[in-house]
Amino acid sequence: MSNRIVGRRVAAAAPLLAGLALLVAASGFATSTALAQAQPLVAVVEEQSAADRDAQKAQKRIDQIDDETEKLLGQYRQLTTETESFAAYSAQLATQIKSQIEEIERTNAELAEIETTAREVLPLMQNMLDTLARFVDLDVPFLLDERSTRVAKLKEMMTRADVSISEKYRRIVEAYVVEMEYGRTIESYEGKLGEGDDRTVQLLRIGRVSLLYQTMDGKETGYWDADKKAWVVDNHYTHAFKEGTHVAKKLGAPDILFAPIPAPKEDS
Repeated sequence: MSNRIVGRRVAAAAPLLAGLALLVAASGFATSTALAQAQPLVAVVEEQSAADRDAQKAQKRIDQIDDETEKLLGQYRQLTTETESFAAYSAQLATQIKSQIEEIERTNAELAEIETTAREVLPLMQNMLDTLARFVDLDVPFLLDERSTRVAKLKEMMTRADVSISEKYRRIVEAYVVEMEYGRTIESYEGKLGEGDDRTVQLLRIGRVSLLYQTMDGKETGYWDADKKAWVVDNHYTHAFKEGTHVAKKLGAPDILFAPIPAPKEDS
């Protein structure tokens, strides 16, 4: 290739190279400018990131404080409820204590009254028991062992300190009730005549009005004479005795019975 052609090509490429150099220079200037402008932006971003991190930390702390506040609030409400419950329980106990104090005062007053009552009732019960004992001794001699034993047990009971006054009184009254029942019932049983006669006989008690006997072989019938205080043989009551025994043992219907009755006496 000739130097002329080369020179011509170089001359033709010169403007192109000059433009390229200008473009490269402009690009470098733009890059420098962009870098210069990007540095403050990076600082702002980093500052914002730091602010975000601080905000996250602050929010986390706020959440922790909120959780602790909720927990403390729950504890406060629980303690408030327990305090109210304890206050109500305390008020209830105070009412119970007041009631117990009043009960103690009433009991003390009753104990004082009991001591006074005991001094008054004990002599009365002793008189009741003495009267009962005399009544059994003077009464028609039916079930004499049973009734005498009952009176003896009551007398022994009166000396015991482990039996309350109310129990003593109850048992004495109970004995009176038993004696009263004898007066409106009819009974047939085996027993000994007594009064020096140890024979075992069949006895018929018609209330307290009459007491008859009949020997076991049925050959002798008699009755207790309240005036003479002795047994009297009287076989006229043999049939009446049998009828009365049937009624007493519920072997026959109740009917009119013939029995010896002591004559009434005027009070002297």
